[in-house]
Amino acid sequence: MQNRNFLRLCCQRFISATLLLLILSVPAASIGASLADNQIKDLYNQGTEYFHQATEINDSDPAAARDLYGKALLRFNRLVEEGGVRNGKLYYNIGNIYFLLDDMGRAILNYLRAAQYIPNDPNLAKNLAYARSMRHDKLASKDREKILQTLFFFHYDLGTQTKLIIFALFYLSFWIFSGIKIFSQRPFTSWGLGVTLLFTLLFGSSLGMESYQAKMNHAGVITDPEVIGRQGDAEAYQPSFEDPLHAGTEFTLLEERGTWWQIELPDGRSSWIPAKSGELVKKE
Repeated sequence: MQNRNFLRLCCQRFISATLLLLILSVPAASIGASLADNQIKDLYNQGTEYFHQATEINDSDPAAARDLYGKALLRFNRLVEEGGVRNGKLYYNIGNIYFLLDDMGRAILNYLRAAQYIPNDPNLAKNLAYARSMRHDKLASKDREKILQTLFFFHYDLGTQTKLIIFALFYLSFWIFSGIKIFSQRPFTSWGLGVTLLFTLLFGSSLGMESYQAKMNHAGVITDPEVIGRQGDAEAYQPSFEDPLHAGTEFTLLEERGTWWQIELPDGRSSWIPAKSGELVKKE
């Protein structure tokens, strides 16, 4: 009877893990949409058509191409703002258009938004890296951040979907080894239990931390061509740095005070900037 109850528990764990995998695998579609489905479809098709037309004449007629890129951008942004559409491919397309329009700040911003949904997309990773290399400010990450990224590479380098699959596999393997151990006391079962438990805890902790960071995400990007960082929340304060900050510089929002943001740069320095000079990656 005890063995039967244990096996039933293992089955329940298997089903719950499978359901968890299915639920968390569903991509975000739309949030608070104010446009009808047919309007959303029309806007996407129009934006895609304008984008393709622009790429075809980009070399022969750059001015006309910019106008077409602007029309495509208008429709894609309407999908986000009015249609409530949230997905990686849309943000990726928006980032590409801003990149082609030489707006590195908003290109990086939208690539980072896309990375929330398609973190393992190789084209996105390549475009984001190239856009970052084009920005004016070259700020190195803090040494502590570099060490953490090296030690816990799986947390930083693997996408949510990949980590979720690995977690589910080790989680299920742990219960399988637990079931085997009831009927066999061979050493390999103890090793299997230990290894699967270790990796279940590692990837479970990584997913939990990622979920927490997503809720508390205050990452942002400067979108103005340049902005003077100041030592306080007013123009009267002295500049924080010798040179202004430029579009594409990433930051973490520390505090909001009226129309001013206190931000921390990747190298650990902090400053105050007008809130209108940047945007947060996480979109409500």
